[in-house]
Amino acid sequence: MKAAVYERYGSPEVVAIAEAPRPAAGEGAILVKVAAASVSTADWRMRASAFPGGLWLPGRLMTGLFAPRHRILGTDFAGTVAETGPGVTRWKAGDAVFGFSGHGGHAEYLAMPQDGPMAAIPPGTGFEEAAAMPFGALSALVFLRDFARLRAGQRVLVLGASGGVGAFAVQIARHLGAEVTGVASGANLDLLRDLGAAQVIDYTREDFAAADRRWDAILDTVGATRFARARTALTPEGVYIPLEFGLKEAGQALVSAIRGGQRMRLGVSGDTRADLEILAGLLERGEVRGVIDEIFPLAAIAEAYRRVESRHKRGAVILAIDPEAITGRAQAPATAAPKLAFGADAH
Repeated sequence: MKAAVYERYGSPEVVAIAEAPRPAAGEGAILVKVAAASVSTADWRMRASAFPGGLWLPGRLMTGLFAPRHRILGTDFAGTVAETGPGVTRWKAGDAVFGFSGHGGHAEYLAMPQDGPMAAIPPGTGFEEAAAMPFGALSALVFLRDFARLRAGQRVLVLGASGGVGAFAVQIARHLGAEVTGVASGANLDLLRDLGAAQVIDYTREDFAAADRRWDAILDTVGATRFARARTALTPEGVYIPLEFGLKEAGQALVSAIRGGQRMRLGVSGDTRADLEILAGLLERGEVRGVIDEIFPLAAIAEAYRRVESRHKRGAVILAIDPEAITGRAQAPATAAPKLAFGADAH
């Protein structure tokens, strides 16, 4: 099978398209024919060994100290069950599924345990939209529901609200009954309103910390600020939730928990099947939708990484692993259609 393989850490050019052994559907596992996969911030950080804030060594111990432990990246996938292994009862061949693999999604086939973090793709949802869900939507759900403990009627500020996590955070916060303020560049403010933001801030023109407003929770999806600055915009019992953090932030979170009042809370998404099924339900009912920045063919994966690393993508960057399952089906979840970067436009 064809796969995007990397043997060493580095720039996008370390990833090459190569033949790789096709995985087998072993006991209690399924083999997925991947139609689409995302290129996420997590993929970028693992590929480049770009771990923030003093976490380089723990990161390398996780991914491989001297060379990558897993040669094929790809945390999110969507596709069709091609084979089922012995003992599989949850899925059958032909089922359309999406999920979180942790690695291995940037390939034509992927093996997954039947009880792993996967859900059925709702009818009428394209593979590309389903592939946009796991990393961004799972992170948004867990950080808002479990770490921010967001309640109906509260006010939440989302920094980086047009990105892969932020676009889902706006929608999920609204679903939880919160009043959402989204922060992005001026070009993306209409998108935020379309996704359900009650108020929007253009960070190139207005400083959220200087505004005469206070929020019960601030979700920072892109490392746009720090706790000391966020505190000026929080209510007395407000909470600051950064997705990107290092050792310094871990210490600040501990101190804030001891002192009480305004707090910083840190956490990592659990990536569970139960949460993916919740998201599938929201997707089916039209309460959330995937936002797609650009769709690249697998051969243009270096360009896809560069787009992610620009930190200015609008929603998710998607790889069309099986172009025949994608081309012509890309939905327009925002006010403009996603760009299909095939052919000459991909280089």
